[in-house]
Amino acid sequence: MEKTEQTQKSATQSAWNKRPLIISGPCSAETEEQVLATAQRLAKTGKVDMLRAGIWKPRTKPGMFEGIGAKGLPWLQQAKKITGLPTTVEVATGKQVEDALTFDVDVLWVGARTTVNPFSVQEVADALRGVDVPVMIKNPINPDLELWQGAVERISRAGIKQVGLIHRGFSAYGNTEFRNAPMWHLAIEMKRRLPDLPIINDPSHICGRRDILQTTAQKAIDLEFDGLMIESHIDPDNAWSDAKQQITPEVLAEMLENIIWRKEDVPSPTFHAALDKLREQINHIDDELMQLIGQRMNIAEKIGEYKKNNNVTILQTSRWNEILEKATNKGSKLGLSDEFVVKYMDAIHMESINRQNKIMND
Repeated sequence: MEKTEQTQKSATQSAWNKRPLIISGPCSAETEEQVLATAQRLAKTGKVDMLRAGIWKPRTKPGMFEGIGAKGLPWLQQAKKITGLPTTVEVATGKQVEDALTFDVDVLWVGARTTVNPFSVQEVADALRGVDVPVMIKNPINPDLELWQGAVERISRAGIKQVGLIHRGFSAYGNTEFRNAPMWHLAIEMKRRLPDLPIINDPSHICGRRDILQTTAQKAIDLEFDGLMIESHIDPDNAWSDAKQQITPEVLAEMLENIIWRKEDVPSPTFHAALDKLREQINHIDDELMQLIGQRMNIAEKIGEYKKNNNVTILQTSRWNEILEKATNKGSKLGLSDEFVVKYMDAIHMESINRQNKIMND
C-alpha cells in the first residue's frame, strides 16, 4: 500500500514538473460512465498530464447544476486507477478539502469565486495544514491582483510547498468577445511578482465558446505560460454545465497538435546579438518617451497655473475630445489600435489632471 502511494506521488510530481503541463477533463463529473470514458479517451491521446473534473460547482445563480458532490470522487479515483493520470478538483471549503484527500485527489485548486473571499481561502488553507499536496489558485473573478496574491500567501503559510496559478480571465462589464476578459497584463504582472510559481492558462473559461479556444491557448503559450487547463467532454453539446466551451478529447488532441510550442530562449550567439541590438534601440526610445512625457507634464502644470489664476476648471471636455480624436487618427495611420491609443492617452490625461488638481489646491 505504501509503495503504491509513493508511486502515485512520484507520478503526480512528474506531471506537476512537466512543461507544458496539460490538464483536461469535464467541466462537471456527471456520471461514472461519463468520467471513465472521458478519462480513457484523454489518456489515449497521450497529450494530457492530469485529469480534472468539477465535483462541486459554485454557480452564479441558484437553480443551475452545482455539481454531483462527493459521490463523484470515487469515479475520479477509479479513472486514475484505470489511466494512471493524476487527478485534480476544485475545493471551496474545509470539508471539500477533507473529502477530496480521502479519495486520493492528487492536486487541488481554489476557484475564482473562492479566491475573491479571504475568509473562504483561509478556511481552505486551515484544512490544508500538515498536508503535502500541490495547490493551484485561480485568479479572482474581479481584476484584483492583491486578492490573488493574498490567496497565494494564505495557502503558502499553511505549509503548502507547491503552489501554482491558473489564469481564467476576469469578469468585465458589458458584452465582449470573451466570457471572461483575459486582461493579459494582469497575468503578466503576477508572473513578474511571483516568478517562481508556475502559471497555466484556462482558455475554456476565458473564451466561453469553442471557436476561439485555439487562438487564446496559442497566445498563452506565446506569453510563456507553463501549461493549459482545457475542459473536455465525450458529448460536449449535452454537457450538464458549460456545454459551449467544452470539446471532445479527440478535438483537444488536434488543437494541442496545432499549437506552436515556442521556447523561452535559443542558444544562438547570432540570435542574441541581433536581439540585443533591437532591445538597445527600444531602450533609447523608451528613454526619449520618458523625457517627452516629462516635458508634457511640465507644460500641463503651467496650464494648471493659468487655470488657477483665472478660476477655470481643470477639465476642458472639448479640448480633451480634440486631443483624443487627433491622437486616434494619427495612431491609425501608424498602425496603432484605437484601444491602445485611448488607454495611453487616458493615462497621460489622468496624470495631467492630478498634477493640475494639486496646483489648484496648493
